[in-house]
Amino acid sequence: MVRRAFTLMYSEIRGLHQAAYLLALFAFGSQLLAIVRDRALSHTFGAGRELDLYYAAFRIPDLLFVVFASVLSVYVLLPFVERARATSGEGAAARLLSQCFTLFLSVYAVVAVVLWVALPYLIPFLFPGLTADAEILTTLTRILLLQPFFLGLSTLFGVVTQAERRFVLYALSPLLYNLGIIIGVVLLYPLYGLNGVVVGVVAGAIGHLAVQYPLVRKSSLRFDFARSIDWRAIRELILAALPRAATLSAHQLSLFVLIAIATMMTVGSVAVFQLAFNLQSVPLAIIGMSYSVAAFPMLAECMAKNDRANFVEHVVSALRHIIFWSLPAIGLIIVLRAQMVRALFGSGNFDWDDTRLTAAVVALLVVSLVGQSLLLLFVRAFYAAGRMALPLLIAIVGVVVTVVSAFFFDYAFTEWPFLLVALEELLRLTEVSGTEVLVIPLAFTFGVLVEAVLLVLIFARNFGLPFGILGKLFLKSTFAALAGAGSAYLTLQFIVDGVNQETLIGIVLQGTAAGFVGLCAVVLAYAAVRSRELAELYASFRARLFKADVIAPQTDTIA
Repeated sequence: MVRRAFTLMYSEIRGLHQAAYLLALFAFGSQLLAIVRDRALSHTFGAGRELDLYYAAFRIPDLLFVVFASVLSVYVLLPFVERARATSGEGAAARLLSQCFTLFLSVYAVVAVVLWVALPYLIPFLFPGLTADAEILTTLTRILLLQPFFLGLSTLFGVVTQAERRFVLYALSPLLYNLGIIIGVVLLYPLYGLNGVVVGVVAGAIGHLAVQYPLVRKSSLRFDFARSIDWRAIRELILAALPRAATLSAHQLSLFVLIAIATMMTVGSVAVFQLAFNLQSVPLAIIGMSYSVAAFPMLAECMAKNDRANFVEHVVSALRHIIFWSLPAIGLIIVLRAQMVRALFGSGNFDWDDTRLTAAVVALLVVSLVGQSLLLLFVRAFYAAGRMALPLLIAIVGVVVTVVSAFFFDYAFTEWPFLLVALEELLRLTEVSGTEVLVIPLAFTFGVLVEAVLLVLIFARNFGLPFGILGKLFLKSTFAALAGAGSAYLTLQFIVDGVNQETLIGIVLQGTAAGFVGLCAVVLAYAAVRSRELAELYASFRARLFKADVIAPQTDTIA
């Protein structure tokens, strides 16, 4: 059995369908482990100071990872590797990887050492609300500086595993990363405190790397320290990666500032925001990421052929389905937010007030689901059109709007407290402390929506969009969203007395029943207005049932 498992892990997969289903299976498993990870964290710490410190400690390492991994990404490096292998052989491809490996090692070592020394001075400035625990936060961040190093190497290994079509290894890595974090929380925290938890994170990053190492070591693409650097080739690679890296860094910077502001609020604000952000990222990955990534190869092909008509048609097709799915999802999540949060995180030290506050933050964040999905789509559309700088400029605008909005909302709630009271009543947060954290999701959502609107308008000006058709779809989807949300809400009220809401089973049954009724209402509403997208979905489902072609999914971060 063990031998068969290892054979499967290291087997080459050439079939498109087999690779697609395999990647989807492991992606689903990774999402489940991510939920288990967050539940373990919330159960152990609750929305308190320790979890605030844990999440704050990730900000600098995550920013580093985004910068370095954007250059080492499979999507950037693999075309260069394949081109070198096709034109000059395996040795040339391996030498290119060796140069990337050497540069990454050298540059990251310098950056990490500088940060190691500077962190005691940076932490009080970057996280003013956590100055009392600056020493602890400095230690946690120093340990976590190893995380982007190992994940960066693993990203480089991923280029080899993808080139060798060892998709099981590539898909298995994220599972091991989350598993390491869970082990850190469950086993190491009782022994070593928060240091044990972040050691678990590093262990997960090592697992992310180690599972791919045996293949890389035996591959013809294996790499080592390079004795010389071909700066011309490296410059070409960096220029290709720079716009994407800068755009991703801008979004990370926005989250960085929001987390810094949250540290100055009630204890637990960082934890509440981060848990809610992780939860709302699940529908974003399912809806926005799937359509934007699936559309990208076709968009790039259309622009390569200078076929602007088909280019716009593919964008509109993806846009229609994003709206079709996103608006009902927003309605259902807002109604079922408390059941979702309570079922996933509500145990141990995570009390009912933590649940209510996290659920409210989820509701405010999920309002931006359409905007976030549009960002993913239109950023890729501009990339396919060769407009690399434009998404970066709009991302910078989004960062500015988000940060300014955070300070504005904070000022408004302080000067006109009735606004915060009204929001508390709307989200059912009366008598819950720490509601000032609502500033953070409000600012995030406002920044995302402004950024999305700007990208849509600029795209429409350059390529054209059928706003009449999209407007009708928006109205139909809003009707379906209201039907689904209303039905789910009425179902919750109807069964509230018949279910023990103090138990996990009771909460899950209540949420599942309401969600099922809500989904049925959404389908019926779409059928009533003769939704074209519903008909396409039904036709696609029937085609898959009869073994039609499937496009392999890809994974990526925002932008």
